[in-house]
Amino acid sequence: MSWMKKSALLASITSVALVGAACGNNEEGNGAAEGDALSGKVVMDGSSTVFPIMEAVAEEFSAEQPDVEVTVGVSGTGGGFKRFVTGETDFSNASREIKEEEAAEAEANGVEFTQLSVALDGLSIVVNPENDWAQDITIDELNKMWTDTNVKTWQDVRSDWPDEEITFFAPGKDSGTFDFFNEAVLDDTDIRQDAQLSEDDNVLVTGIAGTKGAIGFFGYAYYIENEGTLRAMAVEGVEPNQETINDLSYPLSREIYTYVNNASLNEKPQVAAFARFLNENAAELSEEVGYVGMEQARYDENAGIIDELAGE
Repeated sequence: MSWMKKSALLASITSVALVGAACGNNEEGNGAAEGDALSGKVVMDGSSTVFPIMEAVAEEFSAEQPDVEVTVGVSGTGGGFKRFVTGETDFSNASREIKEEEAAEAEANGVEFTQLSVALDGLSIVVNPENDWAQDITIDELNKMWTDTNVKTWQDVRSDWPDEEITFFAPGKDSGTFDFFNEAVLDDTDIRQDAQLSEDDNVLVTGIAGTKGAIGFFGYAYYIENEGTLRAMAVEGVEPNQETINDLSYPLSREIYTYVNNASLNEKPQVAAFARFLNENAAELSEEVGYVGMEQARYDENAGIIDELAGE
């Protein structure tokens, strides 16, 4: 079973806890030397877009360090940051950069953090496979569709498209993908009120796959996992794929991130070990779940940052 399909099975819960054998666990895991068996907890929450990568990393890490309990929440980028800025979590997975007000709240709570880039994604505009008319779309047309309530049918967008009603599906407002789309496509204009929003990308997949005139958007990995039941549109003449996302020629390409609590990285050996494991395996595991790994130089840069913050 693929990583993404396992994610779908977990859609009804808010997190997945990956727990190894619990023999003599130390709650914080402090004091373990590098190379020793570790214990304690690693707690993260955040983006549903980043979740498949982190689920894969957590499972592989737990196989090597079975006494470390790794919990991967999936409350959306905004929901993850709400926990992170109060010091509740060690990592916050995000499909956008942290907002100024979120960073200010972290500072007020004495939480210092570092952003680590994990992989590349191409936000995919997807339609029902029965839609055989709309192969390509422009950013201006997307803006019109998602902000102008006078747009009711595909013909309202482009005159040679059919008089087929449009049904809109979008990530919820706690999602970093929603924020990215809002900035990149909508110019920070309010999204239309009749759009059906969900924090669960699998709900969006089901809705679009079951509605002929539907359109929606989410991370590239969710499209790849469901490309048999969905079709991705080209944007400004460029289709989302591994090559166009990697070279950033696809207009809706973006980096996806995790944010790490500096104190956790410095004081909890299990957190430092997880950060290193993530960075060493992110490229390969990102590719496995449908995203695009970054150039090695970017991961080398991350490694230097992790070592410095971990006090090595």
